Amino acid sequence: MTMGEFVLNRKDHYLLGLNYWPIDSGPYWWRSFDQGVIEEDFSRIREAGFETLRVFLLWEDFQPEPRKVSIPSIHHLVNVIETGYKKGLQFVVTFFTGHMGGVNFLPPWMVEFGEGDLRFPIFTDGKRRRGKSINFYSNREVQRAQKLLLGEVSEALKGHPALWAWDLGNEPSNLVQPNSKEEAEGWLEEMVSELKKRDESILVTLGLHQEDLEEDRRMGPKEVARWCDFLSIHAYSIYASWTNDQMDESVVPFLGLLTWWLGSKEVFIEEVGIPSSNDFKGEKIVSEEVAYSYYERLLPWMNRYPFLGVLFWCYGDYSKALWERPPLDEAPHERYFGLFRENRSPKSFLPLFSLIQRERPRTEVKLDWIEMEPDEYFRNPKEHLSRLFWRFKDQEG
Repeated sequence: MTMGEFVLNRKDHYLLGLNYWPIDSGPYWWRSFDQGVIEEDFSRIREAGFETLRVFLLWEDFQPEPRKVSIPSIHHLVNVIETGYKKGLQFVVTFFTGHMGGVNFLPPWMVEFGEGDLRFPIFTDGKRRRGKSINFYSNREVQRAQKLLLGEVSEALKGHPALWAWDLGNEPSNLVQPNSKEEAEGWLEEMVSELKKRDESILVTLGLHQEDLEEDRRMGPKEVARWCDFLSIHAYSIYASWTNDQMDESVVPFLGLLTWWLGSKEVFIEEVGIPSSNDFKGEKIVSEEVAYSYYERLLPWMNRYPFLGVLFWCYGDYSKALWERPPLDEAPHERYFGLFRENRSPKSFLPLFSLIQRERPRTEVKLDWIEMEPDEYFRNPKEHLSRLFWRFKDQEG
């Protein structure tokens, strides 16, 4: 089996970029928007050689009520896109955020208060609350609200040359899961159609993560590929329980190739990174020297396969002023994923990223390490994933 038949060859250029939250405001930036900060940040990012940024529309800030979209937040977003365009950047805009750093940020009207998921607490109206997300895959009122937000944002950015793609959610299965694959596809069809009717030229994707490959969450690569233009995967070796080394760089290309095989569509490595600090020690946090070694091993892998590109997580380490607020208060490692330190200085490994080849490889990639059909995979995904990973390492490592 090969990947050759799946390659669309839409672009030969390999996209290189970052997931972006400002250092001083993180997910709270839309409420404390500072034009000067993004001017400086975007200049710094472009000078480092990155060209693509993924930004997140915190749902509560953009849609405080089901039938009300925040005009100030829309204006801030337009300023972000326009500022980035002047700096030579293009954007992936992510809706319905949503899940972020182990916390589910939601507007109050999206929460069923009471007993909820203890793994991912709800943060709404300025505080953590017990509850769970309303299921937007089955709730028609919520879907109408979602389409309102899609319409207002897409109309505000219609025709903007810096808009590269829409993203329908950041790891949405961590918010809520559809009751069936048919329900997932129905939602995808509605959301994609809402965006495409305004501008068919803007690509649409959805931010899947590795747990969507470890379990059957009823909206995997196959379902997303049927409606979206390309697949996106978030790949972190530190969260891979099926490897014996949390610094195993081969986890990233493996998950990209597995996603490609399952969905038969091109793949964007939308998130990858490692938390690093020379000043703070903690679980999952490594020194900059160790992170340097990790990226030095990882980057050659990224140039071996014809992925659309890669976005690293993330721009900068977060300000200490945010450490007592979700999601950083209970997840210290989330503070240190940055390629830049809190003081805006580059981490020691930043120059490595300039070595990534910017032309996508044209060589055919063999998937001989896969000895099964895609439709068999989700009958026992965790077992198949683990076995295929070690087969991949034996053949490709």
